[in-house]
Amino acid sequence: MNEYRERLLGLLEKDDPFVVLADTPRLVVDLMGRIGEEGLSKQLEPGKWTAREIFAHLTDVEQGTGFRIRQIAMSPPGHVIQPFDQDLWAKPYHSLPARAAVRAFASLRSWNLFYYRSISAEDRAKVGMHPERGEESVDVLIRMQAGHDRNHLAQLEAIAALPEAPGPVEQEMRFDFNVEE
Repeated sequence: MNEYRERLLGLLEKDDPFVVLADTPRLVVDLMGRIGEEGLSKQLEPGKWTAREIFAHLTDVEQGTGFRIRQIAMSPPGHVIQPFDQDLWAKPYHSLPARAAVRAFASLRSWNLFYYRSISAEDRAKVGMHPERGEESVDVLIRMQAGHDRNHLAQLEAIAALPEAPGPVEQEMRFDFNVEE
């Protein structure tokens, strides 16, 4: 088994991935408010991503995973998943607006959840081939995405708890997180 996949799945354990995925946007917005503009450049340790970079990364992964899931679910067997280099994608993150990333993430997540819930059990069982991690089903990708959320939410929580981070600031972003319609 692939170590990265197992680590993410381990963060989810037996929890319902749809509950985790649906709750993450609210948590991300809350963390953006708690970290504040002044805290966006904070990182847990040298060489690690800043809060701004984590917010941007969550948005890119939301796009990438949603695309992968659609491709696997709607392609004939044998689909090859396109890998991406997250560090290469992260190069411009330091200069991008974190609030825009958070808004985009919340919108994309809502849309992706509607899509994921519409996929039949047969399509969720379809498998794609990731060149680095091997076979992954749509169901496994959804579960990995929930574990990925937990990984980065923990990092953002730790950044928010840093003594140099500002206290709570007034939330400028408001979202309707009802993804059940």
